[in-house]
Amino acid sequence: MTAGNMGVPVGTEIVVPTAGALAGQGQFPSFGPIPAWVVVALVATLGEVVGGFVLYNVGYYGGVPFVRKYGKYVFFREGELARVHAFYERFGNNTVFICRFLPFVRGVAAFPAGISRMPKRYFITYTALGSGIFCFALAYLGETAGHNLDTIKTVLHDFSLVFVGVLVLLIVAAFIVWRARKRSAGKHAAPRIDKG
Repeated sequence: MTAGNMGVPVGTEIVVPTAGALAGQGQFPSFGPIPAWVVVALVATLGEVVGGFVLYNVGYYGGVPFVRKYGKYVFFREGELARVHAFYERFGNNTVFICRFLPFVRGVAAFPAGISRMPKRYFITYTALGSGIFCFALAYLGETAGHNLDTIKTVLHDFSLVFVGVLVLLIVAAFIVWRARKRSAGKHAAPRIDKG
């Protein structure tokens, strides 16, 4: 979670529900009255805040020169920075909160916040609130899925059979249409005249 909020494409949208599902299956211990999925959500939120704060400081102290020098290594160039910065200018401090719910953007949103010198207390507060909502929701969904894994497996198996059946029918239909068009084009071809 920390790496995912430092611009590394980790896929937090997969990590948290998976951890929540493992918690729902009893793979993680609970701490007293705190259920395991809540611990997963808390740890995930903390990881996001730490990673975001590191990236915020890179933006705060490195700024645009950092993007010019190292941006190409993380596929984040000045053009992207300009777009994200414009978004920040338009929506203000709420941008950090909003970006917590946007895929990909959430992993790099801390950087322009640092460049724009957003006050650290606001950055940490908005990041913690947005990340908390996001992580708790995903961990709970994962935990619910973990409790109902047998049912989900059955539904997915049935769905996959239907999907494969429909896919085969579409391929057969496409082949039939292709053959019919090919024959039709052959019949309507201009006759060849022999000059002999």
